[in-house]
Amino acid sequence: ITFFHDYSMMILLMITILVAYLMINLFFNKLINRYLLEGEMIEVIWTILPTIILIMIAMPSLRLLYLLDDINNPLITIKTIGHQWYWSYEYNDFNTIQFDSYMISQNSMNQNNFRLLDVDNRIILPYNNQIRILITATDVIHSWTVPS
Repeated sequence: ITFFHDYSMMILLMITILVAYLMINLFFNKLINRYLLEGEMIEVIWTILPTIILIMIAMPSLRLLYLLDDINNPLITIKTIGHQWYWSYEYNDFNTIQFDSYMISQNSMNQNNFRLLDVDNRIILPYNNQIRILITATDVIHSWTVPS
């Protein structure tokens, strides 16, 4: 991650210095060519050069994005199945422990519960470990979320 940060910052610093140099030259130069109407070569350059710069930034970024998404050795794998009004969880690493989690109704809520977010059986996850969560649904596609 630090390599990509340093690489991107170097490219951005070079672009910033180039633009600042060109602006200073433009503002303090009294010899301005006011009769320049066509410049195909400069148009080709300022079209191709940013494309090359963006490709140079995108290639390491895509590689890093792929590496960050890949989990090497997760501690546990949890399968989350979303249903219309509840969730099912399966801990496959521990002889298939499974349970359902239903939302708490408004009648049985107390002051410490979150309306439409709290459930009767919360999922228990280890802290500071890599976890693989496989998410699927039976009848809805927007059924599971991690509250902030």
